[in-house]
Amino acid sequence: MAKEKDAQKKFKWWKIPLLLILLVILVAGGYVAYVFLTYSRIEDNLALTPEGDASDMAKAGEEYTIVTYNVGFGAYTADFTFFMDEGKESRAKSKESVENCINNTADIALSYDPDFVLFQEVDIGSTRSHQVEERNLINAKFSGYDNLFAQNYNSAYLMYPITEPHGASKSGILTESRYNITSGLRRSLPISDGFKKILDLDRCYSISRIPVDDGKELVLINTHLSAYGTDATQGNAQLEMLFKDMKAEYDKGNYVICGGDFNHDFTTDSREYFNPGTDKIYSWCQPFPDDIIPEGFTKCTGYADGMVSTTRYTNIPYSEESFTVILDGFIVSDNVQCNYVQNMDKAYEYTDHNPVVMKFVLGTGTDEE
Repeated sequence: MAKEKDAQKKFKWWKIPLLLILLVILVAGGYVAYVFLTYSRIEDNLALTPEGDASDMAKAGEEYTIVTYNVGFGAYTADFTFFMDEGKESRAKSKESVENCINNTADIALSYDPDFVLFQEVDIGSTRSHQVEERNLINAKFSGYDNLFAQNYNSAYLMYPITEPHGASKSGILTESRYNITSGLRRSLPISDGFKKILDLDRCYSISRIPVDDGKELVLINTHLSAYGTDATQGNAQLEMLFKDMKAEYDKGNYVICGGDFNHDFTTDSREYFNPGTDKIYSWCQPFPDDIIPEGFTKCTGYADGMVSTTRYTNIPYSEESFTVILDGFIVSDNVQCNYVQNMDKAYEYTDHNPVVMKFVLGTGTDEE
């Protein structure tokens, strides 16, 4: 009898850890299955409906101002560090902090009296940004403008970091225009395959069409290329698709401006310029492949007041020691004259990006480089 009881105790001792191990495997396997089974991409060539009250058309020969600004989903105060950049945080500090960051980035953009603004990383209901509908906050600031929103991704719930999961994310790109946007289109960019696509999420660019008084159209392209889980080949594939659409519009005689976060070293040498002697190499700041820019297009890099970085690596709070580069900017067709371009130093107070401001005229071109 005593031997039977000893055997039962021994059996239970081995059974408990085994069941725990099996439970962990089942939970982990179930989560991986959930992530992959719920993964889907938004369809390509998706028609978008502009909103707003703008009615005027643009005019050839008149100077306009455009701004591109990645708002960093409202999380990146100057002391914020991000877990995917070797930092600590996975979410914004609070709902109030998100609202403050978004309102201030919108106000900064408005301070340049812009005719057009291209915003990236605008959340519309994400765990990381405390479910703040950032699109509505920005649109409320831009009274009288037309706006066009394209959703980049709707990601599954990310259970990492364990102590404070990044959660589910809905985010996109938002275009504001003082002039009538007659139609919009969302183009799905090529992204990584296999497991890497979970890091890469979905990616897109939006095309806004604005009539010009000479019978042509101003084609505004707002883009946010891949950062994580990609390589040079994938990055080039995204740019080649983008350039194909840009060239097609230029060949029709339209004016083309593409702006946003290119997740490439936009000038090709800003990594070394801002971080002399660095040995750090990241997938999101490889040199921009200038050799694939189609004929008839130019990067706007003739900075009026010299080089200013447009993004920081968020492994540490922002300081003079931070790794910084230029990722953001504009590419224009030769029938668009760039009169002024400058990256504005805002000390990364409300986002991990600085805004880029460009003044341009439709009708003539110039070689910015």
